[in-house]
Amino acid sequence: MHLLRLFKIVYVSLRFGLDEFFLGHARVRGLRALTAGLLFWRRLGRPRGERLRLALEALGPIFVKFGQVLSTRRDLIPLDIADELAKLQDQVPPFAAAQVFQTLERAYGKPASAVFERFDAAAVASASVAQVHFAVLPGGREVAVKILRPGISRVIVEDIALLNVAAGLIERLWKDGRRLKPREVVGEFEKHLNDELDLLREAANASQLRRNFERSPLLRVPEIFWDYCSSQVMVMQRMSGTPVSQVEKLRDQGIDIPTLARAGVEIFFTQVFRDGFFHADMHPGNIFVAPDGRYIALDFGIMGTLTEVDKNYLAQNFLAFFRRDYRRVAQVHIESGWIPPQTRVDEFETAIRAVCEPIFDKPLKEISFGKVLLGLFQTSRRFNIEIQPQLVLLQKTLLNIEGLGRDLDPDLDLWKTAKPYLERWMSEQVGWRGLLRNLRNEAPQWAVLLPQLPRLVHRTLSDRPANDLRAAMDALLQSQQRHTRLLTGILSVLLIILLLQIAAWLT
Repeated sequence: MHLLRLFKIVYVSLRFGLDEFFLGHARVRGLRALTAGLLFWRRLGRPRGERLRLALEALGPIFVKFGQVLSTRRDLIPLDIADELAKLQDQVPPFAAAQVFQTLERAYGKPASAVFERFDAAAVASASVAQVHFAVLPGGREVAVKILRPGISRVIVEDIALLNVAAGLIERLWKDGRRLKPREVVGEFEKHLNDELDLLREAANASQLRRNFERSPLLRVPEIFWDYCSSQVMVMQRMSGTPVSQVEKLRDQGIDIPTLARAGVEIFFTQVFRDGFFHADMHPGNIFVAPDGRYIALDFGIMGTLTEVDKNYLAQNFLAFFRRDYRRVAQVHIESGWIPPQTRVDEFETAIRAVCEPIFDKPLKEISFGKVLLGLFQTSRRFNIEIQPQLVLLQKTLLNIEGLGRDLDPDLDLWKTAKPYLERWMSEQVGWRGLLRNLRNEAPQWAVLLPQLPRLVHRTLSDRPANDLRAAMDALLQSQQRHTRLLTGILSVLLIILLLQIAAWLT
């Protein structure tokens, strides 16, 4: 089965002339004459960008998602290719209406006409994994109905298997393969693709994101109608807006484009550092703009999560970059275990400075992120930096955000926009607000544990031999003294903070 899928990939690539992307390299240009003779049967009348898009569509969802990511990077690929790949965001050919109604009947156990007041058979958007139809619920509520593509799970399983084979070859044949952890990266990608194939999980993701931004002046998230959702069907509030890629139309509506670009950056950092839960598929096809200037998020199949440890190290890295404190960047990488502990901080600091210093104080339109990424890759290889699989989705999302910002406002200064937010977030984490929040969060656990302490101490002492009793009592007394000093210190700090706040209020 895997061999058949591999044969299809090769056949489709040759059929649409994708070999020209490889044979265009100077080192292998001599093979063009040979391949032209062998492939005399094909006719390549279409432009290269259209052929690439059609090939990715023919190969399935994983390849379509790859094209979606590429479409946002107009600084890395030619514009004719980027324009064609942008059609992959919501213009993938839809599946037949008969299959739509079959899926709905399986999900509800009755025809769609018995569930909805009205259901539009024509899809309004079609992507790699699912497509969307408009409908009206009993009572007149307008909704959008997302329906999974039939048979999509089997295709993804085959593609993931091929990716795992490719990852194994990379580890064996490339000296940097193990450091890049391709198997773990594929595993992370597989996990999120499997989540995307269960629309109940996507509905839960949307519900969580809506709750996180319930009163936000920057982002709107549709309401989920749980009574109509299943693993293959998701029903959500119908949202009205303009695709974020239609910049001229947004200007005609009076939307402040530079403000919109800055809001996108703030939304991203809010999701990552405040919530540790972020939309990881933010290509233009999934983002609309409401008439009031707020973003509208759609398609919640791929969401990323970060632990508190990840968030802390990332925030320290970002802040150090924004402040051009490259020594701190180097130290954070060593502290987090991302590079070997014996690495010389000064050498790593110098290498990072050489890559990053040229891009500061420049708008996005003057930065070649392709060169920056190449420089960072060379640096990571030199210092044996380990790839963090849990951050791969975040890196992909950051590329999406940067590409979106470039399209909206090429003069956007990504660094200056993000720096104040990160500084404020770090202050809330390590300042007095962070201390009070942590104390409040731990209070319920303290309330449970404190009444149990006498019983736990008695049990511990009863289990000890008699000759250990004195040592245990001494240890308990010392522990009590330490906790008393700690509690006194905490109360003193809180008192000082309170006095400072009162003084500030009085002045």
